[in-house]
Amino acid sequence: MKLICGPMATISHPAFRILVEKFGGCDEYYTEMINAGTLLTGGPFEKYYIDPAPVPQKLVWQLTGKSSELMIEAAKMLVKLPGLGLDLNMGCSAPDIYRYGAGISWMTKPREETLEMVRGVSRVVNEYEGEKKRLSVKLRLGDEDFTEEGFFSFCDMLVKEGVELLTLHPRTKKEKLTRTPRYSYCQQLAERYKCSSASSAQEKSVAVYLNGNVKDMASYDYAVAAAPSVDGVMISRAAVQKPWIFRELKGDVDFKTVSEPEKVDLQELALSYIDDVEKYQPPEFWKTRLQRFFTYFSQNFKFAHYAQTQFLNAADNNDLRTRVVDFFAKCPGERFLEL
Repeated sequence: MKLICGPMATISHPAFRILVEKFGGCDEYYTEMINAGTLLTGGPFEKYYIDPAPVPQKLVWQLTGKSSELMIEAAKMLVKLPGLGLDLNMGCSAPDIYRYGAGISWMTKPREETLEMVRGVSRVVNEYEGEKKRLSVKLRLGDEDFTEEGFFSFCDMLVKEGVELLTLHPRTKKEKLTRTPRYSYCQQLAERYKCSSASSAQEKSVAVYLNGNVKDMASYDYAVAAAPSVDGVMISRAAVQKPWIFRELKGDVDFKTVSEPEKVDLQELALSYIDDVEKYQPPEFWKTRLQRFFTYFSQNFKFAHYAQTQFLNAADNNDLRTRVVDFFAKCPGERFLEL
């Protein structure tokens, strides 16, 4: 079973991948959404979005955009970069992304419009003369009025046009994270594309990843039990709180049999992360990237609210470093975590 680090705005950049790799990493890393229009116009920050460090061989470039033309032209740029392939975001349900015409709006647009975009991007990937790249789609169940027939028909269309992997977050557009994911749809997708059937779309072997609510071994076991035929499990927010979660789930022999529990110095981890954000992100991004990270990372502590308040209110990076050291000085029992 593959383990995948999902795409997260302001998080899925080189500094975060470096952090996860310190604990053995995962099988694949998805980038944060790359806006097709901004990429094509050559904005001043685009080079930071397409930096493949530190493990380009594990990278999947996630593309978003509002029109077929923009998506196809942007795909021509991304396919030349190192990595496993391109992923089309059809699952982001953030209101501003949906209103823009990107993300999950591709599941609600007229079918022909989405078909044109997928067919065009697929052609770009297939005609690329360099190293073979994979085309994938990350999606949800659809809008609130979705039907099983419509959902599976939509997936069949994607597969027929050359999509080789589907990552399903089994919730609708408006369903929040508190709603239990309907993992049964992940299982049905996996069975649909691994079994022979009368449909030409269904005759193809297509991988399926499960995404949603996996945050520890118990929730991982629950998800895999509900969808045992999926090829991988994608984890996002939980990996920010616990960058070692993939190591935990892989159950590495050396990790399980050490005579003494491994201790993680959370102060050193936090300080090194700040350093890497400064190294791999522009100054204009430092505050938002660090605030987002520490919002989740603070959940490791018994005094989580206090830690979060201290870290998020830092005036600048040096102040944040001071606050990190002060926090652990006041709460020394929080500094070392036994894995």
